[in-house]
Amino acid sequence: MSLKVLFLGEIVGRAGLTAVKKFLPAFRTQEKIDLVIANGEGTTGGFGLGKNHALYLRKLGVDVVTVGEKGFFKKDLLELMGKSSFLLRPTNFSPEVPGRGFRIMEINGQKIAVISLLGQNGFTRIHLNNPFQTIDRLFEKLKDIDMFLIEFHAATTAEKQAMAFFVDGKAAAVVGTHSKALTSDAEILPKGTGRLTDNGRCGSLQSVGGFLPSVEIEKFLTGVPARSRETVAGTEIQGVLFEAEGNRCLSAEILRRPVTVADIAKEEEEC
Repeated sequence: MSLKVLFLGEIVGRAGLTAVKKFLPAFRTQEKIDLVIANGEGTTGGFGLGKNHALYLRKLGVDVVTVGEKGFFKKDLLELMGKSSFLLRPTNFSPEVPGRGFRIMEINGQKIAVISLLGQNGFTRIHLNNPFQTIDRLFEKLKDIDMFLIEFHAATTAEKQAMAFFVDGKAAAVVGTHSKALTSDAEILPKGTGRLTDNGRCGSLQSVGGFLPSVEIEKFLTGVPARSRETVAGTEIQGVLFEAEGNRCLSAEILRRPVTVADIAKEEEEC
């Protein structure tokens, strides 16, 4: 039996959270989505994921919430990360880091492993195990899994694309995150793995990564640090929807849906 899996784009700030609240419950029912995965490390003010926001994302219908290099920017997530199965930190972190890097679930009689990985390029302050070697070891360890789904949080397109071809035929889908810029290359690779280089963001599209352009431009002009400010202009839900049977992807469809600024402003007043 095939399953429908939705990878939402990285959730950025209040705009992203509100967009997910308005969009996901009805869409999930309408499209009969079996599993929803989202990177949430930008949910709390654009930098990190707070405990309350993590729990709220789960309440809204996100089955697995992943984080990347900013996963522990909000200290109150540490305790929750250590005891909540729906939260994943990169599996190639040191084993001493709280939490888990993969989750095994059973849906419609199929055993599914959702795996979070962090790329090496650009994350020099974090001591990581090699993500390619890590996923190879996991494939060997988890022999009774029917479907592997991989979220690869990496800074460069080259590393994300290399990972997709590396796991081709061994995983149902691999999706890149971190850039917050939706790519147009959703496809099924020669050996049957679905992939997308980056699944974009849930948040403001008319922005710099979800933040107010004027502040970000000023930082580039002057080199002086300044606090980024969230914006709601042109808010969208972005992501990719896969249908897969076992480790064979049947379809890969890019998702883009607008959410109006007026509606978000109203939601903000109610929060």
